Amino acid sequence: MNVKVQPMGAYQTNCYILTVDNKDFIIDPGVDATLWVLNNVTNPVAILNTHGHFDHIWSNKELSEKLNIPIYCPKDDCFLLEDDPMQRGAPKSFPEFKMEHDEKIILEGVEITFHFFPGHTPGCSAIQIGENLFSGDFIFQGSIGRVDFPFSSPELMKNSIHKVLSWKDDFIIYPGHGSRTKLSLERNSLKSWLNYI
Repeated sequence: MNVKVQPMGAYQTNCYILTVDNKDFIIDPGVDATLWVLNNVTNPVAILNTHGHFDHIWSNKELSEKLNIPIYCPKDDCFLLEDDPMQRGAPKSFPEFKMEHDEKIILEGVEITFHFFPGHTPGCSAIQIGENLFSGDFIFQGSIGRVDFPFSSPELMKNSIHKVLSWKDDFIIYPGHGSRTKLSLERNSLKSWLNYI
């Protein structure tokens, strides 16, 4: 597996390209991500969204059309892509595949799981491929996603933190903003955030 990352737009939102067996998975193509993605893929398979905020999905439509590949998004966040309810001006995109909670799929021979961690958004998910966990705006290095946006839920975020803390396995975490980390390194931080949400 090979992971490429490029922060995009004013919020420096991480766009990832994960290559497995010469297949490229584009994760969270944000503002102005198209050119970088086109220059860094050879066999694109799909666009995977961790959640529906504009800075993570801005280039969905353009890339999907240029590369003729489908969009996969957590079902509870599809309305953010399709309707732009926060009025941020993102080009509307319409996922071909609306992922169920904790759904596991096999895509081009690669196992992908959309782990359901709502709170930051209603459908916020962390995408697991192998030992890699693309956490979107759920977990960052030393922090978590905000829960004061429209459609956020502090209570659901607490539940999500408890859920991930129950996991026994470790993962390399590739967050939506900032540097990569590991779940084992974030456990204490996650526990402390339970007291501040």
